[in-house]
Amino acid sequence: MTKKLVLVVIDGLTPAAFESAVEGGGAPTLAALHDAGRYGHAVSTFPSLTPVCLATLATGAHPDVHHIPHLVWYHRAERRLVEYGSSFGAVRAAGTRQAIRDAIVQMNALHLSREAMTVFESLEDAGLVTGAVNVPCYRGRTRHLPTLPGFGGPVEGPRRFFYYSLFESDVTGAPLAVRGRAEGSIDAYAAAVGRWLVTRDGFDFLFYYLPDYDFASHSLGPTGSSVALARSDRAVGALVEAAGGLDEFLDRYALVLCSDHGQTRVDRPFRLEGALGDFRLHRPGIRRDSELVVTASNRAGMVYLLPAAQTDARSIAERLAREEALDAVLFREGDEAIAFRDGEELQFREGADGWMGRAWRALSNPNAGDVIVSPAEGVELTDLGGRHHVGGGSHGSLLDGDSTVPMLVVGTDAPAPASIADVAPLVLEHFGVEAPAYARAA
Repeated sequence: MTKKLVLVVIDGLTPAAFESAVEGGGAPTLAALHDAGRYGHAVSTFPSLTPVCLATLATGAHPDVHHIPHLVWYHRAERRLVEYGSSFGAVRAAGTRQAIRDAIVQMNALHLSREAMTVFESLEDAGLVTGAVNVPCYRGRTRHLPTLPGFGGPVEGPRRFFYYSLFESDVTGAPLAVRGRAEGSIDAYAAAVGRWLVTRDGFDFLFYYLPDYDFASHSLGPTGSSVALARSDRAVGALVEAAGGLDEFLDRYALVLCSDHGQTRVDRPFRLEGALGDFRLHRPGIRRDSELVVTASNRAGMVYLLPAAQTDARSIAERLAREEALDAVLFREGDEAIAFRDGEELQFREGADGWMGRAWRALSNPNAGDVIVSPAEGVELTDLGGRHHVGGGSHGSLLDGDSTVPMLVVGTDAPAPASIADVAPLVLEHFGVEAPAYARAA
């Protein structure tokens, strides 16, 4: 009989932080699972930002297929900015009501490509029961109404669906997940829901997302968030305890545990718009004759050329390549991609390996900018609200520190995936469900 499977994603967890906690005793549940399974490092996607990465984890696709390009991007068809929550300041600048709707509803209903199948859709089409706790990329087959009157209309999610107390398929008695985030309320909410689900054996597949560690790491840096990781460990421990202990849990469930991206310390901000200040730049609600749109947040940025622009992507890229704050500047020319990096001009095509392959997929996303930039080590791009995490941690770039994640597989013969894009196909194969063609080809 096929075991049920739990996918645990601890947002922003680096391999170094995971290994230190396991070896130092700060995460006893993670240590026990580590000892019972196979562990390795895997690579994220690019930009290594939460909405992009979680869409990849949920679909097994990179941005060229799933079409989620960044935390903030320009919607060409609607001629407006989409902001998923870079910061409270950025949300206010983009328009709070629209930003909330984009992040919670539209990302799944409209922005996530129909060419990309989520694990929830694939498994439920095969007759299995899926669940998601706090997962931003949640598209499924079951209609759910919000818990708050007036919040909005229904969404389509997995059968067992819990999203920050805003959508709840079942009454679990879990505490609110939207209050006191600095004290770990979101992972505590996940723990309560997870305990309820395991006690009732209420799923075949569960995507269990724990965001508190990333929030703490943004503030304190990736080496200063051990307290938050201990809370994440307790949230995973809640699943194990609800099953009756580790042996009982592993008798019933296989487990994959990873993060969506890494995180590195940042010590200086860079305003991408400042390098292009002589152009007419788009602002929400201002300037109908704009030439460029600059979207920047964390450690990735994009530039969109509007019809009024009297320039091209290469010219913009050549200008940005002179900025020492930027490690790589990327753009497309026909069937080729170009990278200005380390003083060189590098050409590559579809099928490239390593960072070039990730860059190709990012540039091939129809929602991406005409130019994409990856900052140098220690640099963060200020967002729409002028916010940054200097003194703390950030992520998004092509560099290894932002792009390498821990990957642990327990209770299944499958090897530890080498990429977060390999996780969804592993889940589908575990249940004997064929992966989508794009995932099989990868």
